Amino acid sequence: MDKISITDGVQAFRQNKNAVLLDVRTKEEYNRNHIEGSVNIPIQSIEDVKVKVTKNTTPIYVYCHSGIRSAKAARALSGMGYLNITDIGGIINLESIKRS
Repeated sequence: MDKISITDGVQAFRQNKNAVLLDVRTKEEYNRNHIEGSVNIPIQSIEDVKVKVTKNTTPIYVYCHSGIRSAKAARALSGMGYLNITDIGGIINLESIKRS
């Protein structure tokens, strides 16, 4: 499990067509603003990732609001057997990346 900045993580996600950008905030937070191309699976429902990410080698870039939930989600994903997880922290630290 890796940790990089959210700006670098979003750029890496956009360069890898097989990667998943995972937003683990609540649906309400996601609906207010999110990073274009991200998938919302709240931390409370992290097991649902199995439906979206079927291969355990798929690169997954995880973010939340401040970085606390993304770190927890990354640990949970690792425990679920995913091998290519990058915690990119909180959307509050995002610099000049288009959000939806």
